[in-house]
Amino acid sequence: MNSVLLQSYLIALPIVLTALMGYVVWLLQEQRKQKKTDGIERDARIEQERKQREANSHGTMLLLRVQLIEYHDKYMRLGEIPSYAYENFNEMYDAYHKLGGNGMVTKMKQEIEELHLKKKGQSNYE
Repeated sequence: MNSVLLQSYLIALPIVLTALMGYVVWLLQEQRKQKKTDGIERDARIEQERKQREANSHGTMLLLRVQLIEYHDKYMRLGEIPSYAYENFNEMYDAYHKLGGNGMVTKMKQEIEELHLKKKGQSNYE
């Protein structure tokens, strides 16, 4: 009886081990596929977020340019600029420039810098 059990065991053991090894190989392949899928999804999400950040930056830059042009036109017409507006213009220009804007706004900044700086409480005739 023991020899029958031993022979059955010796026959069944390689079959069970082969099946177990096949299962382990299959699990590893599935993990690798899942990792690849996760990586592709992550890369797509990162790319989408990058595009969204670029669009936000570009939109912010355009809004700053509109505001800088409005400041420029208003204060060039007046021939002077209040100190608070001058400070706002410079801060907006710095942000605009950091976002990649340049060109005509740089010339506007130079023109704004040439204006008379009106201090708080100063009348137009001083």
